[in-house]
Amino acid sequence: MSILLWILFGAVAGWIASMIMGSEGSIGRDILMGILGAIAGGFLMNVIGQEGVTGFNIYSLLVAVLGSIVLIAIGRAFRRSTV
Repeated sequence: MSILLWILFGAVAGWIASMIMGSEGSIGRDILMGILGAIAGGFLMNVIGQEGVTGFNIYSLLVAVLGSIVLIAIGRAFRRSTV
């Protein structure tokens, strides 16, 4: 799959996660959270015995959104503990 499609996929996943979590950020941060979220979500799904990101489909989008939500929550926890 083209790298541009993966960036678009990451942007959509990051944007959905930021809307769910009530985050206000830039599109660049949303793309980064989506891409990192896909990696984190794939890892989390593998830990519980499920498949991670399997391609450009709804299941993979949900996994990426889940991972992005987890990353946003972790980021908020660290930000609060240092303030």
